[in-house]
Amino acid sequence: MYRSPDSMTPVRTQVAIIGAGPAGLMLGHLLHGHGIDSVIVENRSRDHVIERVRAGVLEQGTVDLMRSAGVAARLDRESLRHEGIHLAFGGRRHRVDMAGLTGGRGITIYGQNEVVKDLIDARVATGRPLYFSAAGVRTAAQSSNTPTVDFSDDGRDVHVVSDFIAGCDGFHGICRPSIPASHLQIFEREYPFGWLGILAEAPPSSDELVYSRHERGFALFSMRSHRITRLYLQCAPDESPENWSDDRIWSELRQRFQTDDGWQPAEGPILQKGVTGMRSFVASPMRYGRMFLAGDAAHIVPPTGAKGLNLAISDVRRLADAFAHHYATGTTTWLDRYSDDALARVWRAQRFSYWMTSMLHKVDTDNAFDDRRRLAELEYLVSSTAAMTSLAENYVG
Repeated sequence: MYRSPDSMTPVRTQVAIIGAGPAGLMLGHLLHGHGIDSVIVENRSRDHVIERVRAGVLEQGTVDLMRSAGVAARLDRESLRHEGIHLAFGGRRHRVDMAGLTGGRGITIYGQNEVVKDLIDARVATGRPLYFSAAGVRTAAQSSNTPTVDFSDDGRDVHVVSDFIAGCDGFHGICRPSIPASHLQIFEREYPFGWLGILAEAPPSSDELVYSRHERGFALFSMRSHRITRLYLQCAPDESPENWSDDRIWSELRQRFQTDDGWQPAEGPILQKGVTGMRSFVASPMRYGRMFLAGDAAHIVPPTGAKGLNLAISDVRRLADAFAHHYATGTTTWLDRYSDDALARVWRAQRFSYWMTSMLHKVDTDNAFDDRRRLAELEYLVSSTAAMTSLAENYVG
């Protein structure tokens, strides 16, 4: 871990990055490739950042970026490539051939925590500053030419003076709240359900993801590796995981995945379980002075469309290019466009994620008409090449 040689002496850098999740780490790595200096500051421990179980579906563009950035060696050895997904409803499974509909593009299964491990290793290899467990992180002077970040590292005060700040610290971070409320427009929607997610020590029983719409609620079969299965059940957003015994979880999964081809997820010891509420959120603009927001600090999507991590990577790719253009030309043209360009993709992803979520989930206030309408939408989707192409194009990115 990088140490300030003198806690009374400011650390000078070009870009101060707050947050060492995939967005902050990838931004630091891309900037290093452009010859741009950065400091990365994270208020949680290294182990916490690595071990959080999050997304695991990478779009083609995310995989392509990791390869071009030189951080895909382990991904290429250990990941699982998928060229389609299954939609299950009415007791039948229907396959959507994403690769066939999009000219060969697919998705890659590789856990977010694995991406983080690879990016931390790449950062450490550069020898550039990376602080974990930073206490009291705060920003100031975002609209000046020298915005600052202050924090405590093992009891020593560190004062970072930068040209720019990148807020990659997630929905609950300090960057977005540091922007005056009058400067931001907030768009959000809370969903009346959540997901009970589990990790099970069981080999995946399907080569591709299975999205199931059932009268008892939504279910999703996914995976993290050749021996670990990731599964989700729709539940109340405030449901306690303690209400779900292992036997209850497997019984519910068997019911919601029941189809006429006899497919069922393989069962095994449940390693982790937790409930996640679902929301859509956008903060606009994604910039205040010399502070730029990226990833969950600026937007949240429901996980149905597998867009959260991929949007974050898209943001920092765009932001890294804008910083590189600025330092190469002395102009701010690309930086000035960053928010508008990023939000254009964010809103497309919001539309897709909302559509997937609304189509596949059961809502308690629905009546028989709503149920039949959703079923008709799914029936149309799997019978129309145009509709399946639209889904595939949005899903693979």
